[in-house]
Amino acid sequence: MVKATPQDKKSIVELLSKAFDTNKSVNFAVKQDHKREARIQNLVNYSFELCYMFGDVFLSDDRKAAALILYPEKKKTNLKAIWLDIQLAFISLGLSNIYKVLKRESKIKKYHPKEEMIYLWFIGVHPDNQGNGSGSKLMEDIFQLSERLQKPIYLETSTVRNIPWYKKLGFETIHKLGFGFELFLMTRKCRQLDHDSNKINNKHLELN
Repeated sequence: MVKATPQDKKSIVELLSKAFDTNKSVNFAVKQDHKREARIQNLVNYSFELCYMFGDVFLSDDRKAAALILYPEKKKTNLKAIWLDIQLAFISLGLSNIYKVLKRESKIKKYHPKEEMIYLWFIGVHPDNQGNGSGSKLMEDIFQLSERLQKPIYLETSTVRNIPWYKKLGFETIHKLGFGFELFLMTRKCRQLDHDSNKINNKHLELN
């Protein structure tokens, strides 16, 4: 995998917006109107900016998959972060959704791991490129990052069909929350991967 640059933002936002277009968790957060697609793009843009400041943004070697990673212990309040929060509230969430989303995030954070972690916020492949192994290879690289940093990986997913796959890779469900859909909170502890026995062969990867 390669680290993304600001010049990659446009293509990454487009890639992940398409990958998460029908995602239940994403659509729970954004206002559902004729501007829905633009609102999703702004949500991904927000996530990109925060991860670029306080985490890592990666592309697969073939640039067909992307991952947004946040290191929560590094997150700080600054003028840019405040402005991004304001944009998120007005452009993506809509005023009527703000309380609902804040309430959800409060419930989720109660179950976040207490130790430093790799928060895998988004990872996905553009729908036109799914099934080519790009997302799988990117996930393998993130496992290696986890080992190098000695930090567990944490994620949230509403994509139920992915749960058996995550468990096979060593993730465990630490809690489930209901928001009109089930949201699975999952973590994977640091360990040395055996790449031969942990081959990733999924066709489509979608988190949140």
